[in-house]
Amino acid sequence: MKKIFRLIWDALDGKPKDFTTGSINKAIFLLSVPLVVEMLMEASFALVDVYFVGKVSKEAVATVGLTESIVTIVYALGVGVSGAIAAMVAQRIGAKKYKEASLVGVQGILLTLFIAVLIGVPGFIFAEDILRLMGASSAIISEGLGYTRIIFAANGVILFLFIINGMLRGAGDAAWSMRVMLISNGLNIILDPIFIMGLGPIPAMGVEGAAIATTIGRGVGVLFQCYILFKGKSTIHLKWSHFRFLKGLLYRLLKISSGGVAQYIIGSASWIVLMRIVAEFGDSVIAGYTIAIRVIIFCILPCWGISNAAAALVGQNLGAEKPDRAEQSVIRSAILNIAYLLVITVILYFNGAWIIGFFEKTDVTVQEYGIKALQIFSLGYVFFGMGMVLSQAFNGAGDTFTPTIVNLICFWVVELTLAYSLAITFEWGPDGVFWSVVVSETLLSVIFIYLFKKGNWKNKRA
Repeated sequence: MKKIFRLIWDALDGKPKDFTTGSINKAIFLLSVPLVVEMLMEASFALVDVYFVGKVSKEAVATVGLTESIVTIVYALGVGVSGAIAAMVAQRIGAKKYKEASLVGVQGILLTLFIAVLIGVPGFIFAEDILRLMGASSAIISEGLGYTRIIFAANGVILFLFIINGMLRGAGDAAWSMRVMLISNGLNIILDPIFIMGLGPIPAMGVEGAAIATTIGRGVGVLFQCYILFKGKSTIHLKWSHFRFLKGLLYRLLKISSGGVAQYIIGSASWIVLMRIVAEFGDSVIAGYTIAIRVIIFCILPCWGISNAAAALVGQNLGAEKPDRAEQSVIRSAILNIAYLLVITVILYFNGAWIIGFFEKTDVTVQEYGIKALQIFSLGYVFFGMGMVLSQAFNGAGDTFTPTIVNLICFWVVELTLAYSLAITFEWGPDGVFWSVVVSETLLSVIFIYLFKKGNWKNKRA
């Protein structure tokens, strides 16, 4: 036990570490622990958010679900650019090129400023049209328009959290990215009920208060990130003299990011279409689906932490010219994900009624479809976790093109076609949407296993 506590302390202490030598299992543990804590904190906030929003109305919950299905485009940009930065930084840290790693980070920050304005302005102006396009009822638009506008206007804080934490993870400083999310989401959890329900001089703002709490929490997180980077707390130390456009690095970042952004936009766009199909069956179904998705994300986010750890290990070890060590890191991370998700599958499948009932106690339709979504999605959990690790291995190597093509086939060709056919043509209803996700994610994992075994990714450099 003493050894385990020492390892946990080492994982969380924030001190720079070399992950290109020593035990692979220890490297996975040291990187995964802070990333898993980070992801669990993010997921905890998501659940707290939907819990308090659920006390407002089912229209408020539906607003959050519809808005987030659109804002996943923002997440896609953030995750795509973040993955590219993490890969480029990791390989330069592995090669001991610390200044160049910092310069890569600066190009990412400058790119993020541009993207934030590009999304925020039209998103704020056309928020009502976006909700209507997604199939929102008049009741949803009336109650949730303010929430959607604030989320779009503040998209920059979401992007910066993704991009800068990507830099920190790529540098092997996962403990610092964890602390950022602990502060950001911890503040979100505290402020959420205050702004939604009201407290003292702060009036109850309903679902709009959830957006304000989120923006404040994430904004504080970004300020803390800036402190870490400029005060030299991380392996990456930014200076104002670094802030200039460097065509070579920016071009390389854009090239790798384009594939990363494309693959996540493909995945996000498929979720938007799925939500649009679900919207055909009414507000209660949207609300049940939204609650189930939040629970699914909560349970699966630790796997993203492990997958991001694998990506960082791939990048650093390829940079250090150790491809076999990179391969073993991926295999062992995948085994860890599979073992975890087997346990979670059993828990969710047999306790779906209690879990959904915790968030929605009155609307029977919301409960019914929330339970169905939870049970059906959980059947594909093991494949979800495996696909995450293997796709992140390619991204960590700087090969964002391969996951893009695989995502295109599995999500747009298979998933969307199957979802519409089962839900509408064959009249399965929302169940058809849920099953299409399981089938497409399973296929994605099978394809990635084949491509990973071929080994071409070992020759990629970011």
